[in-house]
Amino acid sequence: MPDIFVADYSNPDHGQAIIELLDHYAKDPMGGGMPLSTFAKGHLIQELAKRPFAFSVLCLVDGQPAALANCLEGFSTFACKPLINIHDVVVNESFRGQSLCRKLFEKVEQVAIEKGCCKITLEVLQGNPVAQAAYRKLGFAGYALDEHLGHALFWEKKL
Repeated sequence: MPDIFVADYSNPDHGQAIIELLDHYAKDPMGGGMPLSTFAKGHLIQELAKRPFAFSVLCLVDGQPAALANCLEGFSTFACKPLINIHDVVVNESFRGQSLCRKLFEKVEQVAIEKGCCKITLEVLQGNPVAQAAYRKLGFAGYALDEHLGHALFWEKKL
């Protein structure tokens, strides 16, 4: 039976599990194919802990880190309510096929409802049909304000 909960950033075991799972994701081609930097490994948990709008949902199976969702609270100006962006999602390949993603997202949704959020957002790579299918099954869809103008695109500018 998986144990799914909001991580406590002051708990060293939770912090280690977050780093382990995020590094696993970073090494995957869907996460960029490179391990987390030494800097990120050494500072991420303390930096997340400084941010009251950040939370991580952890899943342990038999005490082993199995899945993770790192989330950040944002704000919808149109709805005038908070929203949750699921920034990172990882299910360790050893634990795939056990509906852990669905269970993680149920916990994220519970937290979002408790915070009075209007929606949950996430990004998914165009070349990741497995994740897209999973997210669709959980009720996520591409976002468009007007079908004639097409779907919103997620862009970045590195600094």
